[in-house]
Amino acid sequence: MEAILLAAGLGTRLRPLTDSRPKALVELGGTTLLELNLRNLAAQGIRHVVVNVHHFADQIVDFIGTHHWGLPVSISDERELLLDTGGALKRASRLLRGDGPVLVHNVDILSDIDFAEMGHLHSRHANLVTLAVSARTTRRQLLFAPNLQLVGRQTGDASTREWCTQPYDDVTPLAFSGISILSPQLFPLLPADDHPFAIIPEYMRLALHHRIEAYPHSATSWMDVGKLDALPQAAALVATLPNYQPTRP
Repeated sequence: MEAILLAAGLGTRLRPLTDSRPKALVELGGTTLLELNLRNLAAQGIRHVVVNVHHFADQIVDFIGTHHWGLPVSISDERELLLDTGGALKRASRLLRGDGPVLVHNVDILSDIDFAEMGHLHSRHANLVTLAVSARTTRRQLLFAPNLQLVGRQTGDASTREWCTQPYDDVTPLAFSGISILSPQLFPLLPADDHPFAIIPEYMRLALHHRIEAYPHSATSWMDVGKLDALPQAAALVATLPNYQPTRP
């Protein structure tokens, strides 16, 4: 399986650290988020990674070029225009080398999610998209039917619900965890990458005719490292997750 590592964001929640560096190069215990995620991807058998860049792009390109990662890493260049998640995926797809499922991972996410297990479910159910989700308190929730198919979303209480098709009475709100697996058939269904667009509205549109399924996981070994006050707790979590540790000779 290949991966797209989303690392182009401005990292506004991590200012002032990101006033002089990209979010991907913010460190936990002396190791950058970029390196931690590449270690995890390599440890789980990912065979090629595409990293998108925009904010302080040269720093990321230089960092990748001066390290050995144990797997090939390509750069999807968004220096001229930040493409949001949807546009980023569309552009990065040009650099993929195979025709199998693609893991997508935000660079500020840490977890012990088993990508192989998630990939097996994705392939077994012939999903267009499989979304890692968990039961967490957040304003933005995706809504899933009892068969775990995406049917809507909400941005507050139940009065803010938006549906992919008709309204459902029996739904489970779950929070997206910044990790997904995409079938390559998704990319031709997305708009052109000459403008920014978000990916969740595209999933809402496509869920009418395609299977977009939840992959629920425990939130106990998962963390969004997007805020300054999360960094100490994130460093403690990293120390407990073997895939984030350096490879020993």
